[in-house]
Amino acid sequence: MGMNGIDISNWQKGINLDAVPCDFVIMKATEGTWYVNPDCERAYQQAKNAGKCLGVYHYAEGKDAKAEADFFLKHIQGYIGEALIALDWEKENNSSFGKNDLNWVKQWLDYIHGKTGVRPLLYISQSIMGKFNGIGDYGLWVAQYANMNTTGYQDAPWNEGKYNCAIRQYSSCGRLSGYSGNLDLNKFYGDKTAWNRYAGKGNVTKPSTGTAASSTSSPGGTVLDLVVATLQGKYGNGDARKTALGNRYIEVQNMINHIASASASTLAGEVKAGKYGNGDARKIALGSRYNEVQKIVNGSTGLAASYHTIKSGETLSGIAAKYGTTVAKLQSLNGIKNANKIYAGSKIRVK
Repeated sequence: MGMNGIDISNWQKGINLDAVPCDFVIMKATEGTWYVNPDCERAYQQAKNAGKCLGVYHYAEGKDAKAEADFFLKHIQGYIGEALIALDWEKENNSSFGKNDLNWVKQWLDYIHGKTGVRPLLYISQSIMGKFNGIGDYGLWVAQYANMNTTGYQDAPWNEGKYNCAIRQYSSCGRLSGYSGNLDLNKFYGDKTAWNRYAGKGNVTKPSTGTAASSTSSPGGTVLDLVVATLQGKYGNGDARKTALGNRYIEVQNMINHIASASASTLAGEVKAGKYGNGDARKIALGSRYNEVQKIVNGSTGLAASYHTIKSGETLSGIAAKYGTTVAKLQSLNGIKNANKIYAGSKIRVK
């Protein structure tokens, strides 16, 4: 007994969920207090219209648990009650990982439960399950892979039955019809009724006409769209801007502030990853930073490409620090989907 499904993020932007066989789809919604997945709403509505069971998750940055929970809730208001919700607790970009795991996670889960009446699931790797003994009445979504071989859905994943969990993620190299890239494959140990109990009020899969992640008083569109419009003066300044942008204000202002303060190399890496679009949109978003950033993007700094051979025990964050770059840039340069999965002997580009 069980259901087969996938979890996705902006790495799978544009995936056609009408074409991919799955009983459920869990979508990344937010990260920290700054990032909103720009493809979440599109994917969510497509999955909903296709009658899939729904889920959304928040990737923890490990800073202020309440602030991260509030940020997540702000962007999933329309999903609460019909989608299972979850916290993704991993090492990368998480300042509390390995230092304050149980307390941080419990604070986040308890706060979400108190605000919504829904008990979130906790996504963790099997290797750290022991850290969360006594976490409370929260289901677990456990990641454990037998290997990194390409696979389809499995009825009995490796080590099934060795521990209890609500969902098991058993591969990040899944291949399914309707999509040409790798997918995370999962097994849910229950039926649709059980899924709906985790979601809270039940998974209503009727077609939706509205935008679920934003209130009707707030403008729609991607964060980049709103940043460009803001810099063009559409939303004014000060309190007028706050009122006009509504619950989108913080994410928009965070991007504007980030562009003003980040290093040119950081911005160039983000440009290459597609964060600031192309053409006039990129010029407007980057403003006075555009020329210095574009020089780096165009390779006009005179720096030749450099490579590093990964050694046993190295991490992507450690390699990034060694070469004065960022994890995000290394992922962009090398097409690395999961920063926690790198392999000794592999050669990656660092500049």
